[in-house]
Amino acid sequence: MSRLRSAEWYEGDDRNAYIHRAWMRRGNPEDALDGTKPQIAIANTASDLTPCNMHLNEVAESVKHGVWAAGGVPYNLPVVSLGETQVKPTAMLWRNMAAMAMEEMFRANPIDGLVLLGGCDKTIPALLMAAASVDIPAVVVPGGPMMTGYFRGQALGCGTDVWRLSEEARAGEITGAQFLASEQSMIRGKGHCNTMGTASTMAVVAEALGMTIPGFAGTPAADARLLALSHETGKLIVDMVAAERTPSRIMTREAFLNAIVAVAAVGGSTNSVVHLLAIAGRLGVDLTLDDFDATGAGVPVMANLQPSGAYLMDDLYRAGGVLGVLAQVRDLLRADPITVTGRPLVDYLDDRPVYDADVIRPREEPLMADAGIAVLRGNLAPRGALVKPAAATPELLQHTGPAVVFDSIEDMRARIDDPDLDVTADSVLVLRGCGPKGYPGMPEVGNMPLPQKLLAQGVRDMVRISDARMSGTAYGTVILHVAPEAAAGGPLAVIRTGDLVTVDVENRMLNVAVSDEELAERRASASTEAAYAAPVRGWARLYVDHVMQADTGADLDFLVGFSGPDVARESH
Repeated sequence: MSRLRSAEWYEGDDRNAYIHRAWMRRGNPEDALDGTKPQIAIANTASDLTPCNMHLNEVAESVKHGVWAAGGVPYNLPVVSLGETQVKPTAMLWRNMAAMAMEEMFRANPIDGLVLLGGCDKTIPALLMAAASVDIPAVVVPGGPMMTGYFRGQALGCGTDVWRLSEEARAGEITGAQFLASEQSMIRGKGHCNTMGTASTMAVVAEALGMTIPGFAGTPAADARLLALSHETGKLIVDMVAAERTPSRIMTREAFLNAIVAVAAVGGSTNSVVHLLAIAGRLGVDLTLDDFDATGAGVPVMANLQPSGAYLMDDLYRAGGVLGVLAQVRDLLRADPITVTGRPLVDYLDDRPVYDADVIRPREEPLMADAGIAVLRGNLAPRGALVKPAAATPELLQHTGPAVVFDSIEDMRARIDDPDLDVTADSVLVLRGCGPKGYPGMPEVGNMPLPQKLLAQGVRDMVRISDARMSGTAYGTVILHVAPEAAAGGPLAVIRTGDLVTVDVENRMLNVAVSDEELAERRASASTEAAYAAPVRGWARLYVDHVMQADTGADLDFLVGFSGPDVARESH
């Protein structure tokens, strides 16, 4: 092991070293700051306002014990925490801010290694973006999904059943009182959503990238084994520091391709695309939307989990876990990428029995064949758009219908249930102004509610298109991340109600039946442009001025790449 990074703070007998050591004594052992013990920061996204991460302080204690046991010195480092269900206008607005703040704190402090505690949707992406930009040894501890809640004897999927039950309430199939009663049953305890939503997907991504102890992702938050694995992670990070096993050595291009396969195999969230692109951008890894189509679109869905299937995350864990799923698609995984242990991910796929073949399907009987995230292009999305076929209605994956256009989320909410709205089941609902710049922050509103008069007719899905995202817990034939977005001058800004829109997922096309010449001549309406965000100060202003488009990860342009761990100047 070469000289510890923290020695730049603590070694020597000058005034600066004295100050750095003296203020950190505070009960630490005499040899804690002698330059031989790795200083480990536990980047902790626990917050009472991030309900999915509230238990991470307990997890941090287990990590600390592991760090001490391995001869390191642990420190709790609270970092920006983003609660998906709580913050407005959208947690995605602050993912880059959280990553930037984390990066600066990781670099500025006497830290030799990082344990990254995340759970809720944006916390693991932000942590990985920051760790990649600093590139000191780091390992992820995923906070885990909650146990399944039940209502009227039926299992409830967090998020997924919110969308289902709310539509049933709007259609009059259940009463408002019944809808509200289910609220008491859905969130059973600690942990993030129990569906294969974005939180679970990003834990899978972290494992497939090699950034967790293999077998950690999907461990339920309430399971004692999560604390045991957290302890082991604390021990492991000390070894990683000695081996100088950094994120750039682990998260190679081949590892990103493995993550794409993993997302497809578990039926993961479309949000993983924008996060993987952003993480890759921090490392200088050449990853594009084409890689998602080429590597992931033909992968079978092996996990029968909501929102694509029937079961929930604790079912996956008892059936064989994430490694049990990956073992079914082992032939599609790259063999070379290593994990935080120094061994390749594929080494952990031997002898992975499946204990419930309905939850984790055998390779010859997948839940769905060739159902990974598909990338569509055409004159409505020149730089691409995404659709998740596993969550869609098969007969709508090839569809032509007239557009019903909404200029903003407020416009949509004001008119969607208007009995005079000119809409049928064949219509294509189009929502604009909800991309990274336009909202701002690219919120999870792409899965628009269906018009109430169509719900009353029994309609339960329609083609919906937007420059927004949708929750990983959501479902439907929803086309998302249209790039360029309307607020960045994309064609979505000038599409009109009545224009015929064609979706052809098999041929990867998304087109509007308007000539290129007419599209070029059209101008966005005053009402369309008036709905775009125009912040005058603060983070939102910085964000709108510098955010890139969804097809490159929606990072800020000046944050792409990494600056490494070095700090040039002293503080005193």
